[in-house]
Amino acid sequence: MEILSDIPNRALAIYAHPDDADVSCGGTLARWSAGGCEIRLVVCAGGDKGSSDPSSDPDILMALREQEVEEARKYLKIQIVDFLRIPDGEVTNDISLRRKLVSIIREFQPEAVVSPDPTAVFFGEHYYNHRDHRETGWAALDAVSPAAFSPLYFKEEGAPHKISYMLLSGTLAPSVSVDISASIESKEKAISSHVSQLGDSTEWLRSIVRERAKEAAAGTGIAFAEGFRRMIF
Repeated sequence: MEILSDIPNRALAIYAHPDDADVSCGGTLARWSAGGCEIRLVVCAGGDKGSSDPSSDPDILMALREQEVEEARKYLKIQIVDFLRIPDGEVTNDISLRRKLVSIIREFQPEAVVSPDPTAVFFGEHYYNHRDHRETGWAALDAVSPAAFSPLYFKEEGAPHKISYMLLSGTLAPSVSVDISASIESKEKAISSHVSQLGDSTEWLRSIVRERAKEAAAGTGIAFAEGFRRMIF
C-alpha cells in the first residue's frame, strides 16, 4: 500500500449527503488544508430525508443539515461549499448534474478530486452503498473524465481543465493511504457536528472513527489512515 504524502494545491470533494465527506475523507481534507491546500466541497443531496421521524419537515431538516456542514467545515478548513440541494433519493448521474460538476471543476481548477467509489456496493451483510452515493460517484468520474478536460463537452461552462488524479473513498480496492494521524481529531470534530444524524453523545463515535482508521492503517506503519482507490489522469 503506497502512502500518499503529496499535498495538492487545490482539491475538490464531491459527495452526496451533508456528512458524507467528513466520514469518508475528513482526515485527508484536514491534513491537506493544514498543508496549504485550498479545498472546495460539493454536497449534491439536500439531506432532506435524513430522519426517522415521519413528522419531520424536509425543508427545515435540509436547512439544519446545511448549518451542520457550515460548522463541520471549520474543523476541516474547507474554503468553499456548494449545496446543490437535490432531494435525497433523487441524485442521478444525468446531464444536469454532470454539467454542474464540470462547471465547478473548470472554475475551481483542482489538482485532485475526492469522491465515492461507485463500484463498492456490498459491505458485509449489514450495509450496502445506496443509490445517492453510487450516482454521485459515477457523476464525479464522468464529469472529470472526459467531460471537464474535453473542449467539446459543455463549451458554455468555461475552458477545459484536466485534474491530476482522483481519490475514490469507501473503496473495496484501496491502492493508496493517507496518513491522518495528525488530523484525526479534526475529522472526529467535523463528524460530531452532524448532531441531527448522531445525537449529542459522541464518545462512541470517536471509538468507531479511530477503529476504522486503525484498520485502514494496518500494515503501513502509521497510526491512523484513510484508504482510497487512486485514478491518475
